[in-house]
This record gives sequence, C-alpha cells and structure tokens, in this order.
Amino acid sequence: MAAVTMTMVAREAGVSVSTVSHVINGTRPVAAHTSRQVRQAMERLGFTHQPVARSLAAGATTTIGVAIPLSGDPFHQELFAGIEGEARRQKFAVLVSDTSDDPERERAAVANLVAHHVRGMLISPTAGWTSGAAKVIREHRLACVLVDRLQRAQFDQVGVENERATVTLVEHLLTKGHRRIACMSGRQGLSTTEERIAGYRAAMDAAGVAVDESLVVSGDSTDTGGRRAMRALLALPERPTAVFIANDSMSMGALRALNEAGCLIPDDIAVVCFDDPPWGDLCSPGLTAIAQPTFAMGARAVQLLAKRIEDPEATPSTLRLRGEVTHRGSCGCRG
Repeated sequence: MAAVTMTMVAREAGVSVSTVSHVINGTRPVAAHTSRQVRQAMERLGFTHQPVARSLAAGATTTIGVAIPLSGDPFHQELFAGIEGEARRQKFAVLVSDTSDDPERERAAVANLVAHHVRGMLISPTAGWTSGAAKVIREHRLACVLVDRLQRAQFDQVGVENERATVTLVEHLLTKGHRRIACMSGRQGLSTTEERIAGYRAAMDAAGVAVDESLVVSGDSTDTGGRRAMRALLALPERPTAVFIANDSMSMGALRALNEAGCLIPDDIAVVCFDDPPWGDLCSPGLTAIAQPTFAMGARAVQLLAKRIEDPEATPSTLRLRGEVTHRGSCGCRG
C-alpha cells in the first residue's frame, strides 16, 4: 500500500497542505477545531510522520523546507505532491510554508524555515524575491533549488521548457489559419510569464505575422484576472479569432467570460492553454493545452537539493523538462 502523504491528509481534512504541516510540526498556531480535523484525518488514513521538533533535537539532519504558493490551484498541489513523494523516498522530513505569491510573505516564510534549521529549501520565487527571500537564503548559505520559476541567479533550478512549448501551441493556431491571435499573459515579473510571452512572439515572428499589441493582455495568473482580460479582448473593435492563455487559472476565468458573452468555442474564438487542468477534458469542447510534467518537476527538485546538500560547492545546474500537447476541440481540431 502506498504511503499516506500530507497532500492526502489535507484533501481528507479539507484544509491546505501548509495547515497540515503546521499541525504536525507545531510551527504556527492552528485553530483548535481545524487541528482536530487534521488529526482525525491523520488517524483515519493511518498517517505517520516524524515531527520537525524531533529532527531539531537530533540536529535537524533530515528536514527540508518548501516555500511555494499553496492557494489550492491544481498546479502547485501537484507540484507539492511530487516534492513530498520524493522527499519521503529519500527520508527527508518536510516543512512547508505558503508564500501566497506575496514577496513579503515569502521572505517571512523563508526566514521561518531558516529558524527551524532546515538543511535545504525548495522555493517557487515570487516576482519580488530578489530583495527579500533570496537575501535571506544567501545570508544563511542555505542549499536551495528554484522550482518552476527560473532565474538568472546562481542556484540549482528545475522547470519546464516554457518558450518552446508556447511556440508549439501558437504555431498550431497559425496552421489553423488564425492571424489575430491574442496572448493572455500571467503575473508581471515572473520568469514563466516572460518566457511564455517570448514564445508567443517568436512563433508570430517566424510566421511573418505582426503582433497587434492590443492583443497582448495580462490576466495576472488568476481566475479573476483571466475573466477581466478576456472581457477586454472581446471589447476590442476587432476581436481576436484565437487566444493563447498562459496558465490554467486564467483559462477558467477566460472561459467564463466567453460563456457570458455568448461566444462559441472554437467557432467564434479558438482557445489554447498552458497547463492542462483536471477539468480540461470536461469542457465542451475540451481544452487544447500543454500538460506540464508537474509531479516529476517536484521530484527532480528534491533530487537536485539532495545533491546540493551533499556537495555544496558543485556548479549549479538548470534542468528543463518538456511539456506535452494534448489536442482537443477548443483549437478547432476534433476533440
């Protein structure tokens, strides 16, 4: 039988992974009723875990920290599942802190993890991490691996081939005859946002199609932002005939806006998305998307961290994993 994980306990208790971590490790006060829910879920599932406090007493030789957004979106939940699975395999205890994609919360989360004497850390950096979290990590000379959002900084890091994957999706729209292709980008300042915009522009340029800058809009990486951005695109004097959406959270809001406007997909507008959400094949038509190897990304990040802990002076390495296109009906193909 597979080992019970914090991810499974969180799902059973109806709380976040970071809440489960705080209950297990005593790293932050948790409301009594919430703590009871978590402990009851642990008991039902037969979850066992060595608390961080016990690791600290033994010299904190096996504890690693994880600082990522854990708002409940499928991508980060799957990423953490990959991290936790590989960490358990390598017998690391895991202490997780939710950054909420906020630079100040991220800095505080990293400082808290450092205070708990973690051996190393995995972090999915926010747009403002350089002046906050990165400084704390460097000051304490902590082994660190960047996950998903890669930087020019000298750290080990693992992510997906954002630019190449985006080129593939946009080229597909071009082969379907589209020329007014919109790009709904994510939060400004993130490497994933910059790389996916670059892929969009590269595909358009290679096809000799000039980019109409009014078609490049930000959805701020959120459901609400995607809805707002799609409404802006639909309000243009000349609407786009297709749209590339740079993450699954925005695609949900964008599809809601299209439904509200009575637009038919793909007849009125074709849609493709970066990230293949769990509900992508439940839409009608299904959503054509790039599926990221998210679980594998988390696992490989732990492997890189283990090597970094073992050899602190090794040359930093960057690992790029390939995404896979899933063709369904939203692009105009037969789903």
